[in-house]
Amino acid sequence: MNDETDDRTTAEHGIKATYTETESERRLAFEVTDDAAAARPGATAAIAQNIEGYAMLKVRPTADGDELERYYGFDMALDHAAELLGVAPHDLPVPGAAEDMGM
Repeated sequence: MNDETDDRTTAEHGIKATYTETESERRLAFEVTDDAAAARPGATAAIAQNIEGYAMLKVRPTADGDELERYYGFDMALDHAAELLGVAPHDLPVPGAAEDMGM
Protein backbone atom coordinates (compact mmCIF):
# COMPACT_ATOMS: atom_id res chain seq x y z
CA MET A 1 0.00 0.00 0.00
CA ASN A 2 1.32 3.41 -0.95
CA ASP A 3 0.69 6.14 1.62
CA GLU A 4 1.70 9.06 -0.60
CA THR A 5 0.98 12.41 1.01
CA ASP A 6 2.39 14.70 -1.70
CA ASP A 7 4.96 14.57 -4.48
CA ARG A 8 7.86 14.90 -1.98
CA THR A 9 6.97 12.30 0.66
CA THR A 10 5.77 8.72 0.40
CA ALA A 11 5.81 5.59 2.52
CA GLU A 12 5.53 1.97 1.50
CA HIS A 13 6.74 -1.42 2.79
CA GLY A 14 7.66 0.16 6.14
CA ILE A 15 9.99 2.68 4.49
CA LYS A 16 9.45 6.44 4.42
CA ALA A 17 11.00 8.41 1.55
CA THR A 18 11.39 12.18 1.66
CA TYR A 19 12.62 14.42 -1.16
CA THR A 20 14.10 17.81 -0.23
CA GLU A 21 16.19 20.50 -1.86
CA THR A 22 18.91 22.62 -0.31
CA GLU A 23 20.77 25.52 -1.90
CA SER A 24 23.17 23.07 -3.53
CA GLU A 25 21.54 19.61 -3.58
CA ARG A 26 18.51 17.52 -4.34
CA ARG A 27 18.16 14.84 -1.64
CA LEU A 28 16.14 11.68 -1.37
CA ALA A 29 16.25 10.24 2.16
CA PHE A 30 14.93 6.86 3.25
CA GLU A 31 14.07 5.68 6.75
CA VAL A 32 12.85 2.28 7.91
CA THR A 33 9.77 3.11 9.99
CA ASP A 34 8.48 -0.31 11.01
CA ASP A 35 8.73 -4.01 10.19
CA ALA A 36 9.74 -3.89 6.55
CA ALA A 37 10.66 -7.30 5.17
CA ALA A 38 14.30 -8.04 6.13
CA ALA A 39 14.89 -4.36 6.92
CA ARG A 40 17.20 -3.08 9.58
CA PRO A 41 14.92 -1.29 12.09
CA GLY A 42 15.71 2.44 12.20
CA ALA A 43 18.13 2.20 9.27
CA THR A 44 18.57 5.23 7.02
CA ALA A 45 20.07 5.94 3.61
CA ALA A 46 20.12 8.93 1.28
CA ILE A 47 20.82 9.78 -2.34
CA ALA A 48 22.01 13.29 -3.23
CA GLN A 49 22.57 15.10 -6.51
CA ASN A 50 23.55 18.67 -7.34
CA ILE A 51 20.69 21.14 -7.53
CA GLU A 52 20.95 21.36 -11.32
CA GLY A 53 20.15 17.64 -11.47
CA TYR A 54 22.88 16.46 -13.84
CA ALA A 55 25.81 15.32 -11.67
CA MET A 56 26.54 11.85 -10.36
CA LEU A 57 24.38 10.61 -7.50
CA LYS A 58 25.99 10.28 -4.08
CA VAL A 59 24.84 7.56 -1.71
CA ARG A 60 25.16 8.37 2.00
CA PRO A 61 24.08 6.74 5.25
CA THR A 62 22.05 9.92 6.03
CA ALA A 63 21.17 13.06 4.07
CA ASP A 64 24.03 14.97 5.74
CA GLY A 65 26.37 11.99 6.09
CA ASP A 66 29.65 11.28 4.35
CA GLU A 67 29.52 10.00 0.78
CA LEU A 68 29.85 6.23 0.47
CA GLU A 69 29.78 5.87 -3.32
CA ARG A 70 28.85 7.73 -6.54
CA TYR A 71 26.72 6.44 -9.38
CA TYR A 72 25.63 7.72 -12.80
CA GLY A 73 22.34 5.85 -12.74
CA PHE A 74 19.46 6.27 -10.33
CA ASP A 75 18.83 2.51 -10.37
CA MET A 76 22.37 1.78 -9.14
CA ALA A 77 22.06 4.40 -6.39
CA LEU A 78 18.72 2.89 -5.33
CA ASP A 79 20.33 -0.57 -5.24
CA HIS A 80 23.00 0.70 -2.84
CA ALA A 81 20.46 2.55 -0.67
CA ALA A 82 18.33 -0.60 -0.48
CA GLU A 83 21.39 -2.58 0.60
CA LEU A 84 22.01 -0.10 3.44
CA LEU A 85 18.39 -0.52 4.58
CA GLY A 86 18.36 -4.30 4.19
CA VAL A 87 15.52 -4.37 1.67
CA ALA A 88 15.06 -5.18 -2.00
CA PRO A 89 15.47 -2.19 -4.36
CA HIS A 90 11.89 -2.60 -5.63
CA ASP A 91 10.65 -2.05 -2.05
CA LEU A 92 11.96 1.53 -1.98
CA PRO A 93 9.22 4.09 -2.49
CA VAL A 94 10.20 7.07 -4.65
CA PRO A 95 8.21 10.31 -4.37
CA GLY A 96 7.14 11.90 -7.64
CA ALA A 97 9.51 14.87 -7.24
CA ALA A 98 12.53 12.50 -7.13
CA GLU A 99 11.66 10.27 -10.10
CA ASP A 100 13.92 12.22 -12.48
CA MET A 101 17.10 11.95 -10.40
CA GLY A 102 20.11 10.51 -12.21
CA MET A 103 21.85 11.18 -15.48
